[in-house]
Amino acid sequence: MGSHRNGFKKDSYILSVDVGTTSIRCHVYDKEAKIRGSCSTKVVLLYPEVGHVEMDPDDLWKGFISVVKGAVQDAGIQMHQVEALGISTQRGTFTTWDRRTGVPFHNFISWQDQRAADLVKSWNRSCTMKAIHGAMKVLYFVTRQKRLLAASLVVFSTQHVTFRLVWVLTHYTQVREAIDEGNCCFGTIDSWLLFKLTKGHLHATDYSNASSTGIFDSYQMCWSGFLSSLVSLPLSIFPKVENTGHDFGSTDPSIFGVSIPIMSVMADQQAAMFGECCFDVGDVKITMGTGTFMDINTGSKPHTSVAGLYPLVGWKIGSEVVYLAEGNAADTGTAIKWAQKLELFSDVRETSAMAYSVSDSDGVCFVPSFSGLQAPLNDPKACASLMGLKPSTTKSHLVRAILESVAFRNKQLYETMLRETRIPITKIRVDGGVSSNDFVMQLTSDLFGKKISRPQHHEMSCLGAAFVAGLEVGFWRTREELKKLQSADDEFSPQCADKECTGSPNGEYVPILQSWERALRRSMNWYNKP
Repeated sequence: MGSHRNGFKKDSYILSVDVGTTSIRCHVYDKEAKIRGSCSTKVVLLYPEVGHVEMDPDDLWKGFISVVKGAVQDAGIQMHQVEALGISTQRGTFTTWDRRTGVPFHNFISWQDQRAADLVKSWNRSCTMKAIHGAMKVLYFVTRQKRLLAASLVVFSTQHVTFRLVWVLTHYTQVREAIDEGNCCFGTIDSWLLFKLTKGHLHATDYSNASSTGIFDSYQMCWSGFLSSLVSLPLSIFPKVENTGHDFGSTDPSIFGVSIPIMSVMADQQAAMFGECCFDVGDVKITMGTGTFMDINTGSKPHTSVAGLYPLVGWKIGSEVVYLAEGNAADTGTAIKWAQKLELFSDVRETSAMAYSVSDSDGVCFVPSFSGLQAPLNDPKACASLMGLKPSTTKSHLVRAILESVAFRNKQLYETMLRETRIPITKIRVDGGVSSNDFVMQLTSDLFGKKISRPQHHEMSCLGAAFVAGLEVGFWRTREELKKLQSADDEFSPQCADKECTGSPNGEYVPILQSWERALRRSMNWYNKP
């Protein structure tokens, strides 16, 4: 594919846009994968009610167009020099729209939105789910098919699209009417952008985005008919699922003046994994942005988890499918932003020095669960809390407790991953905005007892989508070539002697971790109505 485009001129480029939770950014990459031009804009989150988190689809579309034009201008190049466009997006944020007019029926409902929490809880506790779990266990016992074991352990989460979409169908009559008339399109952000970029010609997504919705069967590689019929979602509204690297068609010339081939569409965590060149089984990537996402490459088989790790399609390129297992903590960057709003510090870069300025957190524990707790505790009703405050507590103690909580959640996710996948870990690469914090990086390395590396460019999702698009059109030829383009890393190694290391029983952090785990348990189930 793309062989006709292989005679690249020196002045051709790949364009990549990452639509994140807090910003949309676009980078222009040259052959050396160096950023030649950039542009970004903020994503405005709307909070119409407690627990509701939304985005305006038209704002998002305007933001997308403006960063593409801005990055090309910043690079000092012309649109016709762009060989391909790659798109990476946050996952699980969706809207529905009218197939004929392209007008959305409602705002985007964010992956952080909690409106379906009670629905999720009642389904997880329902007799139907108990019956399904029981039946699947029996079937697994008879057939030993891994996907049946996965089905016997499945629990719903608010981060998956499923019940937020059920909520939409219950509350919006025009969506139900459009479904009856066959005019309703469902889509995550990538599908909406593809629809708009092609002037309504395309209703599609890719395997990485589809597998992140919770409505996709990663074992059969299709939308789950079973799950859809279980919760009454019509399969007719879902987009066609394509390869991650695929000729999605070209942007309508009226948008950018020329038509640009759209060659990759990718979910952000999977894109970051590709950008980090985590191509081998046992490679681990940790992205610390708004939330923390820890992914391990499990190769050509989906991983079946007992503790809330989720099996995802990393990417499908050609006939090759790579699977990941993922654990996440939702409130990493959120916690740090919150502390900044309270004026505990003015610049995020100060926080590392503040944390190092005190020898410990003076017994303060911070629980960063603004949107509930994820794996391995899985409690959407947990609250965020600060415990162990004293008259002697200073701002530096609070900042240290907040940063420690980020590293402690990393440790929890890492141990879950080791226990669950039993895959020997080959390398650990860390990216995302919070990874620029040396205190968090060093403590994470100490807690893991392993060397971790941080690339000098933290924005890996953009690079991953660019890499896939570039490979599709022959701008880059092989993955080995991509590995050679990686920038030099900062490396963090465990700082403690073996006997003191945190993993050992007499490590200095063991009692602190234990107090923190106690604080976690006290914060659980807080928002349950008595």
